[in-house]
Amino acid sequence: MRKTLPTFYYLTHFHEFLGFFDGVNKALLGEPEHRFMEEFAQLTHDQQCIIARAANRKYAVINRQHFNYDEINTPQSRLDELIEMQWFSDLSDANAHDVAAVMTKSDLSALLTQLSQSSVSSSLKKPELSQLLMQQVAEHGWPAQFPHAHFLVRNFEHTFRYLLFVYFGHSKGRLNQFSLRDLGVMRTRDDGPSEQLRFHDKDDAKAAFYYAMQLEQLPFWQPDQLKSAPVWADTTAQSPLAVQWQEKYQFALGQQLLDIDPHAGLQVLAHTPGDRAKEKWIREAYKQEHKESVKAELDLLIDTPPSDTLLSFAEDFLARKFHKKRTSALTDMLRNATRTLKLDISQNASVEAGVLAHYKRQAIQAYRTENQLWRSIFGLIFWPILFEQDEFVNEFDRRPVCLKENTFYTRYAQHIEAILERLNSVEELKKHILSIASSRYGQANALFIWSRRLLDPINALLEHCEVTELVSFLRMMAQDFHSLQDGFPDIMVIDDGKLLFEEVKAPGDQLRRNQLVSIQRLQQAGFTVHISTVEWYFDPQQPYVVVDIETTGGKADYHRITEIGMVKLVNGQEVARWQSLLNPQRRIPSAITALTGISNEMVADAPLFAQLAEEVDEFTQDCVFVAHNVNFDYGFIRQEFARLEKSFKRPKLCTVREMRKVKPGLNSYSLAALTRTFDIKMERHHRALSDAKAAAELLKMILDERLSATPDS
Repeated sequence: MRKTLPTFYYLTHFHEFLGFFDGVNKALLGEPEHRFMEEFAQLTHDQQCIIARAANRKYAVINRQHFNYDEINTPQSRLDELIEMQWFSDLSDANAHDVAAVMTKSDLSALLTQLSQSSVSSSLKKPELSQLLMQQVAEHGWPAQFPHAHFLVRNFEHTFRYLLFVYFGHSKGRLNQFSLRDLGVMRTRDDGPSEQLRFHDKDDAKAAFYYAMQLEQLPFWQPDQLKSAPVWADTTAQSPLAVQWQEKYQFALGQQLLDIDPHAGLQVLAHTPGDRAKEKWIREAYKQEHKESVKAELDLLIDTPPSDTLLSFAEDFLARKFHKKRTSALTDMLRNATRTLKLDISQNASVEAGVLAHYKRQAIQAYRTENQLWRSIFGLIFWPILFEQDEFVNEFDRRPVCLKENTFYTRYAQHIEAILERLNSVEELKKHILSIASSRYGQANALFIWSRRLLDPINALLEHCEVTELVSFLRMMAQDFHSLQDGFPDIMVIDDGKLLFEEVKAPGDQLRRNQLVSIQRLQQAGFTVHISTVEWYFDPQQPYVVVDIETTGGKADYHRITEIGMVKLVNGQEVARWQSLLNPQRRIPSAITALTGISNEMVADAPLFAQLAEEVDEFTQDCVFVAHNVNFDYGFIRQEFARLEKSFKRPKLCTVREMRKVKPGLNSYSLAALTRTFDIKMERHHRALSDAKAAAELLKMILDERLSATPDS
């Protein structure tokens, strides 16, 4: 049952938000923030409701016509009072970003056309249009027909944004998250927050906020503004979080400057912290022939690497640019792929699923693991430190501070080593992980998603790996989580009792640097990692399931299924069939009954889809889903699974589209017409199994044409 919120929940949440600054975080407030909170406390209840409502809007510009709320007495009069008290002002004080936010691109173009009396280029982006609009308004004012008096600007915007920034630690936090929490839509941590500061002090917080706001405005700056853009905040960023915001802004600024003033861009990047900026500076400095400086920097990075990612880049760049190595480490690793996997072309939309099905047909145990396996085992093993010992600022913080700052091992080396030393056997590891998973199941965290099958791949890993290998890699993750939080191989395979990880690359796929780093470190820890490239072909052993459904109407989100018929083919031969009427839980229209012959009486005692969902899922598992106009049948079945809060995903093949390819030029490609043209027997048109068997005959023709076109398959 959906929760409801009390009448004044906006104001309640606003008071809760401001209450955060009554504790230790009060030290991060300056004079403007103290004044804001004092003046807000002096407002009447109705005035506070207006401010709370306005604060919940995403942008600084609001439309006062939308503020006629029942819980506020004469809201327009209250707004006038707040304007008089300078809480709000008119659009002349708005910036282009906020004006653009409340208007569509077409609205902006129309206003510009009215003001300039000339057409506006359709190639202009929204930020460019908003900049032009504000320039025109400054010269000519708003057009008479534009209701600019309806719009107001929050005069407390800068102060309010700073408070939000300190509370959430980033510039995207909004007060509506309190409502989402109370409605149960957003899960938050349910243990009490600690009295902790995000930033070292007020100056550190102000520096971080400065960089965050500058970054937000960058897309709106013209070239001349970029050239004169301030690079540094008035105060120094000290905390890891503040330094991260400094890096984001300066890196973005440096990148944009490179296009218009390469020297200035290079200077900004040279003084920007972080791996991205260092890598970009090296690449651009090398292009600008600063090779000696680049060589010195590479040697320094290799001697004292700040991260695994940057070390990998530095070694590779030095080898290619200074030691004349012709190919990159990424290219080498891909070229030296362990083997080639031949998969049916139908799997090209989900290659990993195709590989898993390939192994399943060979009775080889395999799991889709990628990042989930390593992030979940890391989170479960170190849960007591990450989520119970490491501090967090408020309930909306999901990722531990030590992982955000990449200081996990630095802060907790002794505790980490104690856990790793104690978990020195498979039995101890399983016992620890099961204990954490069972006692903390469902608790919010930012590392992995809880599921009932979460432990399956973890247990398989523990059963087949050396404990020393696992401990070695977990230590690497703890020491540099930023470099080893993703990029892991797609699949874990257990073949003849031997465990290996497999990164699968379809034709055209590239190996990314984070994947290179993760693969290299797994190998360093002692794990076997293969890189397999995929080659597409037409596999006669690929199972196909030909499906036909009958429904109460044509819209999957409203109408329901009344019958399903399915025929499974392997190597062009039928190996199984499945059919059932379904109770659609709604009336079948008479026109549909006339078409299909399926009446309300026929389905009255039929099973519900929910009762047969598991059978449908199992019958179609690892198969290509085939139908005549496949999106219709697939869409209905996927929607039925969605109603059960389950996913349904299969590779698809449409016999209409494929018949157009193999038999071009026919007058009609309807199922009835094709069965007549190719003399395919139809027991009863518009009955599910009969139509599925007919479509299966079309599929056989399609597969024969495919195989004859690829004789070496």
